[in-house]
Amino acid sequence: MNRKIKVLRILNRFNVGGPVYNATYLTKYLNTDLYETLLIGGKPEKHEQSADYILNDLKVSFRQLKFMRRAISPLFDLISLIQIIIIIYQYKPNIIHTHAAKSGLLGRLASLFYYKNVKVVHTYHGNVFEGYFSNFKNKILLFIERFLAKKSTKIIAISKLQSHDLIYKYKVCEKEKIEIVPLGFDLHRFTENTDSKREKLRKECNVKNSTILITIVGRIVPIKNHQLFIDVINYCKNKSTRNIKALVVGDGSEIEKIIDYVIYNKLSYSYKDLNKECDVLFTSWRSDIDSILAASDIVCLTSLNEGTPVSIIESMASETASISTNVGGVSDIIENNISGIVCSKEVKDYGENLLKIIEDNDLRLKFAKNGKIISLENYNYSRLITNIESIYQKIIEKNEK
Repeated sequence: MNRKIKVLRILNRFNVGGPVYNATYLTKYLNTDLYETLLIGGKPEKHEQSADYILNDLKVSFRQLKFMRRAISPLFDLISLIQIIIIIYQYKPNIIHTHAAKSGLLGRLASLFYYKNVKVVHTYHGNVFEGYFSNFKNKILLFIERFLAKKSTKIIAISKLQSHDLIYKYKVCEKEKIEIVPLGFDLHRFTENTDSKREKLRKECNVKNSTILITIVGRIVPIKNHQLFIDVINYCKNKSTRNIKALVVGDGSEIEKIIDYVIYNKLSYSYKDLNKECDVLFTSWRSDIDSILAASDIVCLTSLNEGTPVSIIESMASETASISTNVGGVSDIIENNISGIVCSKEVKDYGENLLKIIEDNDLRLKFAKNGKIISLENYNYSRLITNIESIYQKIIEKNEK
């Protein structure tokens, strides 16, 4: 094939997170001699951080679909489906690559209305079969996903566990159709000038050098389980010999509920007032996550469900110790007791493990050093590009034979 391979890349929405980073790097860094990409997606939700700054920094153009939403909406979903069908006919892609649930549903349905032979690739970025919907809705979703998987040329999982679950637990597709491609990021900014970033951010947030700063980054929504984070902060403050301060970076529908829970636990807090003395500081969304992580001593993940958590990869690249619940692809990232700790969702178990990292400086340093090596070796965007280009070439060459 002499002409460029045209890729239509579809996202749920342009909010900060793994799918946007993944799609943006692919759009930016795929070999431009071989590929041309059109990136489209929906708008971020009310409490989500817009990914515009990521796209603008990388000078990646995109088209936003006004009515595409994360939530199920028969009217808006139908309008978005029609818009995607029109874009497919106008753009005439060789490959349609959808990222995450809603775009996977609408994008793959839209591809069925196209008269030409187009290759369809779908990447699962998380597990939508647990923690989001009722059992009845999950059964409907599974039926649809199995149907769409049959119509897909290739399915991509972002972790070994996700691949296993899609094949054997949920029976979405056969083993031969699936490829494992971990996420990839440009992690350089998390490794640069970390000492100066740490000093500046801790001064801005009124954190003493002797204080252990424990951070959680992400949407404040039920699936992220911030209540567990507050529980273990309270647990450790009652048991630790060290001064502890918690940093909650993000926003979401549960922000007021979590603040109320902080008050219930008799912890002091501040919302956006960075200089205020408090136990828990809520910063809302910040774009300087590299500085936040450099300033932190420990990064926590308390989620009930995850795909591949970006905050853990970035914290490891920042040489910051990590601890997480054992969900999704976490065990593929953190080697337990080598580069961090993976534990249960029980308050005592999580709290005791967090306390161990707080109290033991050498252990914290060990996790930080090992985590940095692992993240830089395994989650660089150049590896992501190589993996995806290989998949694209195989499915295009197969079509030409």
